[in-house]
Amino acid sequence: MPDKNSDITDLAALEVRVDELIRTISQLKTENSALRHQQENLVTERAQLIEKTEQARTRIESMISRLRAMETRT
Repeated sequence: MPDKNSDITDLAALEVRVDELIRTISQLKTENSALRHQQENLVTERAQLIEKTEQARTRIESMISRLRAMETRT
């Protein structure tokens, strides 16, 4: 049969472990929130870069078409 001191020690150890878990959960929530925010920013940046790339592609294709047209006229 465990004695009272052992029970108190076990309870104190459990309390310390629960406190550690609560801190870990809090840190993970903060980190998760920051990562979600970073992901949102990266998704937005990616969309902007895709749009800029498409605009550049369109301009380059237009320039190539004009150069070909100039080439066939001469």
